[in-house]
Amino acid sequence: MLVRASDLVTLSGCEQGRLVRSRQISSRQLVEAHLARIADVNPALNAAVEVFRSRALKDADAADQRISQDQARSVFDGVPFSVKDSIEIEGSVCTAGTLGFANRPAATKDATLVARLRAAGAIPVVRTNLPDLLFAFEADNFLFGRTNNPYNLERTSGGSSGGEAALIAACGSPFGLGSDAAGSVRLPAHFCGISSLKPTSGRLARTGHVPPPGGWLEMVWQIGPMARRVEDLCAMMPILLGGDGEDLTVIEMPYADPAQTLLGNLRVAFFTDNGVKTPDKATIATVRRAAESLQGHVRSVEESTPAGIEESYELEMKMIGPDGGDSLRSYLKSIGSNRHHDLLEGWLRKLEQHRTDLAGFAGYWADLQAFRSRMRRFLDNFDVILSPVAAFPALPHGHSIADDVFPGFSYTMTHNMTGWPAAVVRCGTSADGLPIGVQIAAAPWREDLVLAVAQKLEELCGGWQAPGAWSL
Repeated sequence: MLVRASDLVTLSGCEQGRLVRSRQISSRQLVEAHLARIADVNPALNAAVEVFRSRALKDADAADQRISQDQARSVFDGVPFSVKDSIEIEGSVCTAGTLGFANRPAATKDATLVARLRAAGAIPVVRTNLPDLLFAFEADNFLFGRTNNPYNLERTSGGSSGGEAALIAACGSPFGLGSDAAGSVRLPAHFCGISSLKPTSGRLARTGHVPPPGGWLEMVWQIGPMARRVEDLCAMMPILLGGDGEDLTVIEMPYADPAQTLLGNLRVAFFTDNGVKTPDKATIATVRRAAESLQGHVRSVEESTPAGIEESYELEMKMIGPDGGDSLRSYLKSIGSNRHHDLLEGWLRKLEQHRTDLAGFAGYWADLQAFRSRMRRFLDNFDVILSPVAAFPALPHGHSIADDVFPGFSYTMTHNMTGWPAAVVRCGTSADGLPIGVQIAAAPWREDLVLAVAQKLEELCGGWQAPGAWSL
């Protein structure tokens, strides 16, 4: 069977892997198709900041040799993937989008999760754009400039994993790795119409992330997978699991297969307004339709809002900025980032509003634990929660930091504060053609429930759709 390169790049990573393992295409052909696609779309998107052409082709030839000997390593053997520029790749400079890291030495080894994908035969082909030191809901920085949304170049792709989302949506990569401390894999997925998962905090090793794990923020963030199709998220997770002996925050909890989830047993709650920022009408309608589409597939669907969820925004800002952003400013100074992007400065100004002393910080912790307890009690009556990802679809460039807009990102912040797993899948489209995602969350360590419901919603609502402006 002959597969056109233009069709090949639209397939999921799992489908691409099946074609490689069945020898209907070679890994080299697959990688070359993605390299060509990146070359086509990146001048307009500015999502890719470094392409590993020669190394990727060498790795593809090695994969083809293994497969010719029936020694495929995994479902992704010979399949390319992308990596956010805050996750290290051996031999490459990981800049985190900030001036102080522009000339840092190349990494001497892969980040743990990159190494695990590589050991499974997957091939890193490109590093993708992000905000200055990851602090913005838009991918824009002094080193590489801004990334544009593939559905409308005048709109942002989101942040901080905005380059990942834009490139995956435009078929430059089937899947990749991002990271999330306030919504950074989920918000870009929503803006760009793809799928993503923030696993439970402590599920995956974060070794090789820049900036590194540490401090009080460890409890609220995770590296997470991003893809056009939910089946790739499901296939990636077993490869990524487990401690590495370096990130000691990883908890070796059992992991359940989403394919074994009995949807008919699930009690689903949904809400459309968290009391912080009311979403636009299209977002509300999309969440409501997604919930209603599950009727008959799950045990029950009920509109119900967790008590105290309106505290999500203030809690996130308090936990990130109890020192008013002083530690972040000190870190930036220590690495030589003496000039900061306006979007990062906007974050720092907002953090200054939450400066407190040690007693106040203890109060913040008490507020967080009370919030977590209330949210956990909510799951006495429900298994899964559906909600908006943000209060709006993709914004015009530069608008994310506005005071009347910023609280609209609080929907993802909720599940950073709980540490719960949360996924995003496209379930609708705005009147002007922008994707609208739905967020699915569940109790700690229940990624299986989140992914099973995400996959069903993808089936019922359509999931990723090719950006109309791009020929495929």
